Amino acid sequence: MPSQNPWRGELGSLIRLALPVVLAELGWMLQGVVDVIMVGRLGPVAIGAVALGNAAYYAPSLFALGLLLGMDTVVSHAFGRKDYDACHRWLAQGVYIAAAVTVPMMLLLAGVSLLFPHLGVAAVMVAPATSYLRVLLWGTLPLLLYVAARRYLQSVGQVRVITLTFVGANLMNWGGNWVLINGKLGFPALGVTGSALSTVLSRIMMAVTLFGFAWNYERKRGHPLFARWARPVGREIRELLRLGVPTACQLLMEVGAFSLATVIAGTISPVALSAHQIALNSAALAYMVPLGISAAAAIAVGHAVGAGDPERARRAGWMSMGLGVAFMIVIAVVFLVMPRPLIALYTHDPAVMAVGVPLFALAAAFAVFDGVQIVATGALRGLGLTRVPMLANLFGYWVVGIPMGVALCFWAHWGVFGVWTGLTTALILISIVLFIYWRRRSTAIVTA
Repeated sequence: MPSQNPWRGELGSLIRLALPVVLAELGWMLQGVVDVIMVGRLGPVAIGAVALGNAAYYAPSLFALGLLLGMDTVVSHAFGRKDYDACHRWLAQGVYIAAAVTVPMMLLLAGVSLLFPHLGVAAVMVAPATSYLRVLLWGTLPLLLYVAARRYLQSVGQVRVITLTFVGANLMNWGGNWVLINGKLGFPALGVTGSALSTVLSRIMMAVTLFGFAWNYERKRGHPLFARWARPVGREIRELLRLGVPTACQLLMEVGAFSLATVIAGTISPVALSAHQIALNSAALAYMVPLGISAAAAIAVGHAVGAGDPERARRAGWMSMGLGVAFMIVIAVVFLVMPRPLIALYTHDPAVMAVGVPLFALAAAFAVFDGVQIVATGALRGLGLTRVPMLANLFGYWVVGIPMGVALCFWAHWGVFGVWTGLTTALILISIVLFIYWRRRSTAIVTA
């Protein structure tokens, strides 16, 4: 007799899907942390150069990565209806997009490196930051190929291999930093350039490894990955871009809002900037978990849609949102109860502590809403809906949040608390819009 309550089994499947993806997101964040830690012994100039190079690389690369997120929708739909040849075709189209984006992105990044001397960057940091970025940009194609392979493997339910790959990549990056920065095992000491080279090599390993896993998985299924590699198909590439361009724009708007908030905090005082960065780093680390759940939501919803089971798609979205909200409730409590120990991980400065504690209270206030909006975005991507999340982020951050933050900061003299109040308001608005939109669209596919 079939179960009358499918929630328990589907929740277990969702957790098994989400956990490796969450670990992969944390591993992605750790890769940048490893670079900063390993160059730390070279002094503040090296740390600043690596931070600057990564910051310059981040936004363009994020946009390029966002272009490939439409693969979550199309591959999971194809897999849900057991159309494995279509899965292969979509992977091929994703690879073509990655290849097409690589050269313009590398040229853009090379151009950015030429601007360092004209952006007010300390003269002593210009040369190492430029060298770091110009080496790092050679990892662009491996990075995008890795993303294409990852979206493919996630969408066909092969998620553990992604976590294993990130563990290996971080170990390789750590070892490569040790050898190339300091000149170990007979290699020359390359300093920050060695750190960039280590990152490039680890990204090559990630791309090769995931494509190897994909090839082996499909070989065992009897659907050889490269036996009938698809040619570029304009209609399919346009479909991926229709889904991916709004997602890429959404990511840029969200990251741009928080980056601008950092710039504004830097104009207030060093104490305000330090407290802002500590609170933001903690919130960003917590954000990795609902971000992973969001990816799992896109896959689970997409599988159900592809299988022609709209009720299961709706359940998957609501369960994902429940997981994300539950985790962020815990985070909110931690931020409210333990702000001082969290700040003490970075500094014991009493002035930073005094500003940081209320910032953590604001971070607690938006944590749950942040969980709702990012998981809802993933669930909607599983339905193939990416335009409204982009518009919600545009309105929330750039029409309401940032202008409000600037007004409260400078006109009402709230300082950095005004900036964070604007960001919190933006996240509340975005989460409400996307919650309502998900509820309506998920109900519509069931009743259609």
